[in-house]
Amino acid sequence: MSGPECCSNPPVLNPSAGVGRVEKLAGLNSYLSGSPNSVALLLISDIFGYEAPNLRNLADKVAAAGYFVVVPDFFHGDPYNPENANRPVPVWLKDHGTDKGSEATKSIIEALKSKGVSTIGAAGFCWGAKVVVEVAKSRLIQAAVLLHPSFVSVDDIKGVDIPTAILGAEIDKMSPPELVKQFEQVLTAKAGVDCYAKIFPKVSHGWSVRYSNEDAEAVKAAEEAHLDLLDWFAKHLK
Repeated sequence: MSGPECCSNPPVLNPSAGVGRVEKLAGLNSYLSGSPNSVALLLISDIFGYEAPNLRNLADKVAAAGYFVVVPDFFHGDPYNPENANRPVPVWLKDHGTDKGSEATKSIIEALKSKGVSTIGAAGFCWGAKVVVEVAKSRLIQAAVLLHPSFVSVDDIKGVDIPTAILGAEIDKMSPPELVKQFEQVLTAKAGVDCYAKIFPKVSHGWSVRYSNEDAEAVKAAEEAHLDLLDWFAKHLK
């Protein structure tokens, strides 16, 4: 169900990363960036959690485009630690399943709406993409972006009927290009549902947030994905 791709290029977590702030939202510590307004974007992390510097930098970039960005700590201070041999991914997932993430996301959305937020989009990375799909099925968000999704099946996508973009990697066993193409076919067959699918060449699973800042080509590919994300939400969140 999970492979080494989910664990490759682990980030060095930094609770001080970013220019935003950490506050409680629906009982979860959440990294918040930007000014509260009527349009919010949830960024749902991969298994390494909300203290990943690249993810927080992306949150700040999205906030600079005019959104109120929320990155919750769905793992309650217990992100996956590749150095803990006693808790490989399958064991860690027993405590941090995407089903728990989906329920927590619903609480986050309720909390945002209680604060006057009327429009919400969500982007999910790897683990987080599965969470976004589950929330999209409930139509609790208005638009979605899935980046190198993990654990997402064609049957999952069949339940989605909101605008959805899927950004995949050429080198990805979790969601290979053939599977992304199937996702696209399912969505385009739905009347009135806008979808966009793109395969990024020469990159691997996790490329949009687990890149090295010293690698110019990796940074360029990640920034292209970030621009696609921003373009999608600009189109669908009003």
